[in-house]
Amino acid sequence: MPGSNPRLLLIFILLIFTVYSCKFQRILKSDDHELMYQKAIEYYEEGDYNRAIRLFSEVIRIYRGTARAEDINYYYAMAHYKQGDYILASHYFKSFVSIFPRSKHAEEFTFLSAYCKYLQSPRYSLDQTVTREAVQEFQKFINRYPHSEHVEKANELIDELRLKLEKKRFEIARLYYDINDFRAAIRTFENLIYDFPGTVYEEKALFYIVKSYHDFARMSIPERQPERYEKTIEAHNRLVRHYPESEFLDEADRLLNNSKKQLENIHKPAEVVLTEPD
Repeated sequence: MPGSNPRLLLIFILLIFTVYSCKFQRILKSDDHELMYQKAIEYYEEGDYNRAIRLFSEVIRIYRGTARAEDINYYYAMAHYKQGDYILASHYFKSFVSIFPRSKHAEEFTFLSAYCKYLQSPRYSLDQTVTREAVQEFQKFINRYPHSEHVEKANELIDELRLKLEKKRFEIARLYYDINDFRAAIRTFENLIYDFPGTVYEEKALFYIVKSYHDFARMSIPERQPERYEKTIEAHNRLVRHYPESEFLDEADRLLNNSKKQLENIHKPAEVVLTEPD
């Protein structure tokens, strides 16, 4: 038996592999399109998606416009998905829905196209273009299939992706604050609140707007300080209005009091020193 000798076992395995590969090459080069189609399905069902894809890529052209075209395109897209090639899978899912909009698989593939984008979404610190595309595609799916069994899952994934986008925006704004680019920090914090209503970062963003205006005023030329300390007071009032028990209230109150003190000093009349004539 080959199993009794490791070297014989290796030779046996290589022999089987060679025979198997030669058999596949014969099928791939065959003019028997029916055989190629049947073997492609067999490979797919066996989980050999690479060979299935190679055969489907041949017969997909041959059976274009025929009754088999839908099935072949279905298997072709799913093979890429199951193989983990989510970029191509998303493309082929969308292509399938475009070609066969009335297919029983159209709903599933519309969802899976968005799901492939979700699977490609990187961590928040990287470029989030794919994340935004995934959100858009899930939203299109929900709009098109509002009663689908996948709607609840789509909404859950949208929330997850939006949270990543919110975190990305918040960290960009905080970076602007850390490098003392207070204008950019304020603008980015404000855009975060506007673009993501109800964001979990709203309280922190409002507090950082207070800090940004205060530090902006402190580092400004005297002529611009009054306006920016006034903005600090307005930002503080806004924070308290939305979050009267904010965890940042002590620090915000300190910035408020300092802003008021600085304004008092700025507006305090200069003392006139009278000197008696010699």
